[in-house]
Parts: sequence; C-alpha cells; structure tokens
Amino acid sequence: MTSHARFLAAVAGALLLAACQSGPATTAAGDTASVDDGTTITMWTRSPTATFSQTLIDAYNASHRNKVKLTVFPADSYQQKVGTAAGARQLPDLLAADVVYAPNYAAKGLFLDVTARVNQLPFKGTLAAAHVKAATFEGKHYAVPHDIDLSALFYNKVLFTRAGLDPAKPPSTMDEVVAAARKVTALGGDVKGYFFGGACPGCQLFTSWPMIWASGGTVLNEQGTAATLDNPQAAQVYALLRRMYTEGLVPASAKNESGPTWTQSFLDGKIGIQPMGATALQGIKEGPDLQVGVAPIPGLKGGSSSFVGGDVLGVGSTSAHAAAAWDFIAWTLTDQAQVDVVAKSKNITVRADLADNTYARQDPRLGVFNRLASQGRTPISVNFGKTFNDTTGPWTATVLDAVFGSGDVGATLKQHNAAVTESLASGS
Repeated sequence: MTSHARFLAAVAGALLLAACQSGPATTAAGDTASVDDGTTITMWTRSPTATFSQTLIDAYNASHRNKVKLTVFPADSYQQKVGTAAGARQLPDLLAADVVYAPNYAAKGLFLDVTARVNQLPFKGTLAAAHVKAATFEGKHYAVPHDIDLSALFYNKVLFTRAGLDPAKPPSTMDEVVAAARKVTALGGDVKGYFFGGACPGCQLFTSWPMIWASGGTVLNEQGTAATLDNPQAAQVYALLRRMYTEGLVPASAKNESGPTWTQSFLDGKIGIQPMGATALQGIKEGPDLQVGVAPIPGLKGGSSSFVGGDVLGVGSTSAHAAAAWDFIAWTLTDQAQVDVVAKSKNITVRADLADNTYARQDPRLGVFNRLASQGRTPISVNFGKTFNDTTGPWTATVLDAVFGSGDVGATLKQHNAAVTESLASGS
C-alpha cells in the first residue's frame, strides 16, 4: 500500500505548518480564470504519488501550451518542505497534499480559495465526496480530488481454494473473516489467515476504522475535535483483532510490523486475507501461489466501508500563475484525463459518473474500488497528523494497548479516548 508511506509521512512538519500561516487564503477568491498561454507551472508532490502525477503531467504537457514541472520530495520530508516554503511565501503553483492534511493546509492558508472555479465545474457533484469535504474549510473549496487510494479487503484465491473456501465468495462480515482465516491457517507451514501492521498507526487506522464505520460506530465527532473511540463497535473490532492474533491466525511478526514490509507476506502468497490500499493492486505479481480477489471491508455483522485516502491538489496560495495552475487542475478532472489516463493506468477515477468505464469493466476489481470511492469516508481534523500519524502520538498507544494489551478492550479504549481528544482539540 503506497498510502502506508503517506500516513507515516512527516509528522513534525505538520506541526510546523500550523505556525506558518495565520488563516485561509482569500486572494482572488472569486476568480474563475483559466489560461493555457505557455506558462511554466511548478508542482510539488510526495514520492508515493509521483508516478501517478507524472503520468497526468506528461499527457497535459503533450497537449497544452502550458508546461507543468514536477518536483518530488521524499514522503518523510514533504511536510517540512511545504512548511518551510509556506513560511517563506515560496509555495509552488500546484501543491499536492495527503487528504488527511488538507484541513490543516486549508485552515492555515497554504491553498488558494478556488470556490468559484470549483463551482463552475459541470461535474462538481460527482467528485469524490470524501476528498471534497476534507478540502472544504468554512464553506469554501481549497483543493480537489487528485489521487485516490482507499482501503479494501484483499484475499488470496489460491489459499481460499486450498482451504476449501469458495474463491468467488469473499467474507461479508468480520465473523466470516475470522472463520476464513482459521481455515487458511489450518493449511499449516508458514501460511497464516490474516495480517495487519501492528506497530504502524497509519496502517491500523486505514484498515480497522472501516470495520467500525461499517458496524455503525464512529472514531471522531463531526468537527474532528473529539475522539469517539470509546464505543461498543470499536471495542468489538479491536477485541476481534486481538483474538485473531492470540489464536495464531496472524503471524507473530505483525506485532512489530511498523509498515515498510507490511504487505510482503501477502505478496509472497503466505496470507489468506489482508486489508490494504487499492493502489497495491497495480504492483502485485500474480502467479501459481497468488491470485488476488478484492472486496469491501465488512463490518462485524455486515455492511461495508472504506477509508478514502490519497491526495488532493490545490493552487499554492502564493502562486503568481493561478489561472494557468487551474487550467491543469481542471483538465485532470475531465473525461479525457480521468478515463484515458487515470483509468487506463488502473487507477481510481475521482468522478463517480466515470466509475463504470471501459478499463474498469475489463477488471471487475477496479469496479469495486471505484464504487468504494463514493461510499467511503475520510476523517476530518485539523490536528489529524500529530494525533494519529505520529508514532509518539496518542493513537499509537491506544491501538497497541487495544490489540496487544491484556486489559479489557472497552476499558482500554475508554482510558485512551481522553488523550486522543486532548490532542485533537489542542492548538494546531
């Protein structure tokens, strides 16, 4: 999952961003201009999304007078780079951001207000709702969906068949996940039924929060200022993960897996079921030991949900080329770009009306991802990074105690909920 790196990226930088600007940018808020006049436009992104962005840039540059020049920074230093540039008022014309950081970027004035431009898009209502909501601050739009990565259930059809499970019927409840994991684990050897990144806070929220949402529970209040993890659904989800680990359905190594190799055992054909990011499908090499099926992440007794991650793209608030920058952004959302570039490259379209496209019909797994893009959620909080992505933050301790501790899971979540809330509500 490329989003693993995204979630781990640059926690300290997020704090720096908080001090760089005093509020949302309002310059040219009503401007709707878009020009293709030969301007050279600068764009920044992080290494995990570089290939995706460059593919779009290559197509745009080949068909337009404007030219976009992409600069890629390592994921773990991106926030620092952006924070420094914001402080010096030297942001690029186009600024990509992990969607979970979008509320912070918008609140602190790193993005230009593009409300008028977004409102002119004839397909505005079809844009990935979770991304649009995350990039909206005080009723104004500051960025649009760019690259979507979302969590889904991956399973190995080869192991399912060997275990006597129907490879055409993925689990539709978490109870069925546990039952299937037991049968796969019973194959013996180094094969296990399930895997998660136990020491990876981003991996854990990316894959377990959809189980809570699908079960009717919540993790944050609507404003993103308080945790709501002390609910029965969350307690049952983490109790289930603890049970699978203690039963040996999950490799012992999962406890210390901090992210870099968290999908490797599945790729090696040794894991029956693992929730992970949709973009992982592009890099998986299938063979005699691994045939991949995908399905929505289920709830405890049914339903499904997804954590919609990825990147949004906005105009840097200090850009002198806003009209040219918007010309590129608007083009990336067109039918041509979304189908002939994004979908053709086996990526998820950011427009729901284009989900059923030629390329998605060729691989039904892409259709599953495209449908989830409009059904999943992106949690919104200005203080998301320091609270949930920071390995020293309160979420890390919460999920470690809940999954690997010995105390009552519900009491554990209740104990930690106050610390998570304190971080969410504290100054950004």
